[in-house]
Amino acid sequence: MCGIIGLLGKTDVVGDIYLGLMTIQHRGQDAAGAITYSDRFNLKKGHGLVQQVFNEKNLARLKGNMGLGHVRYPTAGGGGAEDAQPFYANLPYGIALAHNGNLTNYWLLRRELFEKAKRQINSTSDSEVLLNVFAEALSKRASERISENEIFDSAEEVFKKTEGSYSAVATVAGVGLLAFRDPHGIKPLVFGRRGNSFAFASESVTLDVLGYRDWRDVAPGECIFIDCERNEYSRKISRNSHTPCIFEWVYFARPDSVIDGISVYEARLGLGRELASAVRKAGISPDVVIPVPDTAKPAALALSIELSVPYREGLIKNRYIGRTFIMAGQRERTKSIKMKLNPIRAEIEGRKILLVDDSVVRGNTSRKIVELVRETGAEKVYFASSSPPLKHPCAYGIDMQTRGDFIARDKTVAQIRDTIGADALVYQTMGGLRKGVGGKRTDLEFCTACFSGNYPTHISKDAFHYMETDRSRHCLLAVSEDA
Repeated sequence: MCGIIGLLGKTDVVGDIYLGLMTIQHRGQDAAGAITYSDRFNLKKGHGLVQQVFNEKNLARLKGNMGLGHVRYPTAGGGGAEDAQPFYANLPYGIALAHNGNLTNYWLLRRELFEKAKRQINSTSDSEVLLNVFAEALSKRASERISENEIFDSAEEVFKKTEGSYSAVATVAGVGLLAFRDPHGIKPLVFGRRGNSFAFASESVTLDVLGYRDWRDVAPGECIFIDCERNEYSRKISRNSHTPCIFEWVYFARPDSVIDGISVYEARLGLGRELASAVRKAGISPDVVIPVPDTAKPAALALSIELSVPYREGLIKNRYIGRTFIMAGQRERTKSIKMKLNPIRAEIEGRKILLVDDSVVRGNTSRKIVELVRETGAEKVYFASSSPPLKHPCAYGIDMQTRGDFIARDKTVAQIRDTIGADALVYQTMGGLRKGVGGKRTDLEFCTACFSGNYPTHISKDAFHYMETDRSRHCLLAVSEDA
């Protein structure tokens, strides 16, 4: 999962790129980057948070009224410095691109680009492959003055060749800014206008902060192009069922964002109301409901109201520790948990506690939190997940690409309860997940593959094998380097 921004403004856009990246820092803490265009591309990227990668000196040289920004945590590839985005290619014209998603036929496209087009890919990132697929398509149509139709025809060729998920923003030197979203709209992307300025971003919160009041979602299979004269063009290239990733509302997106017309905060309240029914059915009678901060707070609040049980923030989060789910390696996750949360004894001691979290992935974090609450003096520790059991690899850009990532892959709910040390464990139902997020919406089917195993796109056995072995190899490398 990553965060992307694309801007075309009247003056230098680097300030807005920097501010915009800060609003989506939660989507990636491994690397950050920005590229602008004046009469040349100006690039700065590297490992670390936005504030660590950029400083006054390197921001000052990122001149230009058109540019892209990216925050990353690694999914495809090894996550080395060479994988930081944005990427750029010199031919044709000069093209820069930033991408959120995962190409499931990445390794086939990479080989084809080298064998047929003699294009050398220098990183292990599928985003560089996506850039070169588009660049090769545009090369076939290169002319002295490129039109919107040539842009759209090139994007259509990308849609035909690529498989998986992709929301992308790109700049073509001296031509304009474009963005496109895969035919199923798996990854979010929004488009806004502010006078003669235009912006694309992964989440609406970015446009809110930058003052873009007129915005909409980029439709699945849509490509939008803004030329340097500020003319706006759009083409719906492909039409498929709209299946956005439901995990955006469960965990990834900021609560103040709106994705595909659904408020993330309201969706999490809905998940809490639905989860309350499952808690009642389980016969659990807690004295207090405590969220695992921060993502689970709305769900825990709504659940407490439905059950008429007091809501308390009994776990206080250290704001200077990153999101443990997207930290590379179990060792880093375990170390950070010890520094991340501290209990309030007065809210826990002698009480039956119902902990509410957004999900249970590997179970290690959940076990540590249950241990922490029990050591603080809780009489009972119950655990509720506002999403169903995670069992299946994500093929679309969430760092859950191997079956070994999931505690629920080969354990019953009772076995998971015992593993994490809880007195009771309650999961959201699949029906509650869909209803909690989507309400009465019938136009969205949602991608629930990590829960259900039903993938909206075809994924071959070879693709799954490659993703699992590639990710496992890089995780082992990360562990050895950390040791």
